[in-house]
Amino acid sequence: MTDTTSSVLVHCDSVGRTYGSGPNAVVAVHDATCKIWPSERIALVGPSGSGKSTLLHLIAGLEWPTAGSISWPALGDRTTLRPGPVAIVFQGPSLLPPLDVIENVALPLVLDGADQGEARERASAALALLDLGDLHAKLPEELSGGQMQRVAVARALAPRPRLLLADEPTGQLDHDTADHVITILVRAAAETDAALVVSTHDPAVADRLDQIWPVADGRLTVGRRVPRDETCSA
Repeated sequence: MTDTTSSVLVHCDSVGRTYGSGPNAVVAVHDATCKIWPSERIALVGPSGSGKSTLLHLIAGLEWPTAGSISWPALGDRTTLRPGPVAIVFQGPSLLPPLDVIENVALPLVLDGADQGEARERASAALALLDLGDLHAKLPEELSGGQMQRVAVARALAPRPRLLLADEPTGQLDHDTADHVITILVRAAAETDAALVVSTHDPAVADRLDQIWPVADGRLTVGRRVPRDETCSA
């Protein structure tokens, strides 16, 4: 791929993230350098505590590095990433308790300036993709853990982001539902030429994506099955 800087979605340059200081400091991410391009399908793989979730949060702009730099050349600056060009599915429950399902899914669209009618229409379409059309009026407390996670996936898909991030999105799902969710994530990303980055410890999930980037003890190592220029190293 031609290195046209303006088309790069994310550029991490020697990025590190340390929590605390002195003898109690914990280095969660060490010296990661990467570029993420449109349409890439990347699995960040590693056990719990390896640093993959922290790296994903840095890529999302949710956290800021304590070393190195990160930018989003094709997406704008950190303040404009969400809601809009970047969406993230979190590992744990992230729905707002006072809002029903369709309101939760429509919320990022409303925050991004869509009118209520358009927001609800697009939210309904996203819910239908995940076979959740009968849950529109349910509150989060009325859902199972797996249903809440699928609603969170629908909320991420509704704005049609250019960068779709998912942190262990299948951790609370049975095998068949997990496979369906990954299929939907890959299909939704393909429809908009978005990049998809999924952190996972599940080999079956990682195998659905084109590239595998292992993370161990906060260090990123690149492993590719589909060769691409300008990916990531640590």
